[in-house]
Amino acid sequence: MRYINKTLGYCLIAFLISPSLLAAEEAYSLVLEGGRVIDPETGLDAVRNVAIEKGKIVKISQGTLIAKEVVDVSGKVVAPGFIDLHTHSPTKLGQDYQALDGVTTALELELGSYPVDHYGSEIAQKPRINFGSSVGYLPVRLRVKMGLEMSHLVELNSPKPINFKGYITALRSLVSDPDEGTTENASQDERTEIIALLNDGLDNGALGIGLGLDYVSEGVDQAELDMIFDLAASREVPIFIHIRRGINGDPSGLDEAIGQARRSGAAVHICHITHNAMKNTELFLDKIRSAREDGIDVSTEVLPFNAGSASITAAVFKRNWQEVFDISYGDVEWAATGERFNKKMWEDYQDKYPNGQVIHHYVREEWTQRALQEPEVMVVSDLLPMESRDKNVAPHNGAFSKILGVYVREKSLLSLSEALSKMTLLPARRLEKFAPVFKRKGRIQVGADADITVFDPASVINKGTYAQPYQGSAGIEFVIVNGSFVVKNGVLQKHSFPGLRLKKSM
Repeated sequence: MRYINKTLGYCLIAFLISPSLLAAEEAYSLVLEGGRVIDPETGLDAVRNVAIEKGKIVKISQGTLIAKEVVDVSGKVVAPGFIDLHTHSPTKLGQDYQALDGVTTALELELGSYPVDHYGSEIAQKPRINFGSSVGYLPVRLRVKMGLEMSHLVELNSPKPINFKGYITALRSLVSDPDEGTTENASQDERTEIIALLNDGLDNGALGIGLGLDYVSEGVDQAELDMIFDLAASREVPIFIHIRRGINGDPSGLDEAIGQARRSGAAVHICHITHNAMKNTELFLDKIRSAREDGIDVSTEVLPFNAGSASITAAVFKRNWQEVFDISYGDVEWAATGERFNKKMWEDYQDKYPNGQVIHHYVREEWTQRALQEPEVMVVSDLLPMESRDKNVAPHNGAFSKILGVYVREKSLLSLSEALSKMTLLPARRLEKFAPVFKRKGRIQVGADADITVFDPASVINKGTYAQPYQGSAGIEFVIVNGSFVVKNGVLQKHSFPGLRLKKSM
């Protein structure tokens, strides 16, 4: 009897530790095996295996992990998915090319939108990557002052609620021509309505307030600006501001924004610093650093491109643009052909092609490099609307892979961990104080959302150019959004749409 019991006991032990049963208990949906895992928050930088289950990172281990799908990523970097705080392309093409650049979350925070729940209507049912928007002061003001709905900005008398594909282009076209929406001060009744609509946007999940102040610089007085910053402070949300642009780096616009943050207690994020600071990039950085030391919640960003893009008749070219940007005709490029202008060509094209796109090269490489090296400065794309491959109006494609390929690998300007922090952790931290969903993003940690970008550090580089913007980045091997591949072996997964609309509360 003892012999039988002992034998049964051995059998029971063998049964309990059966490899097949262990495999069944520990089998994850997906494991990324053997990659160099970098988590900017904890400082982890080591070869690890990463297990993913139900859209979350569930285990990070040196030991073997068993999964239904194991992907060998040895020799590759496993990083948090890139978070773009400043993009203007919630379109199918925009999401595709941002995914190919390693972006897992693309946000319209500078100009924002209204109504917020209409933002990204083209991709809302099938988002490739995560997306979201601030509530846009500019569309709210135009609605209040001129009765313009966002759909009207795209197609007058359109019965559709919104077609965002052409929204930014149409919006910029509208503000190119002075009118009561952009040049007149708001009355007290109009301010009351503006506040109500901004509150409505925040109540519906907006990720802060987008303030394109430079586009309505003439119309916004001190009282109206006070009102916007006071609202942001009371709602405890940041303002993402395109400051009033001065002549070749005049810091008065920055001083105004920091002064408002100091007065009101609101958090403020300064958009595309080099494109406003220009020759005074060092001065702007110093002012922001000093403000932070004084306890003011101010942050900024940089895009790794040294030009701007607009229509040839845009508002920026109706001012003394050569003095503002410290450039001349030869610094401006006709986007369709790459031709550079002279005075006669400029005047002819303004008459013949008023909606044609130009690229004005006014930011110097040394300014961009200086901003990139400043601690706490985030990386963005400022990607313009990608509507159609037939329309050559989408510069800034490939921003994140350019950082990794040019400024990390080729120039050694940043360490890999520093660069990744600017593209992942810092943007997540900027938002997580008021939008808790971002506490789970920008990290490779157990419990974090499985938004992950895997790239080859030896080959990653941007391919898109001003002349040929519709080219995917190289070296971005795998992109995972909420646990699902959207890029696999460098190929876009055409039928994968795991993205989510991200809101303040979710």
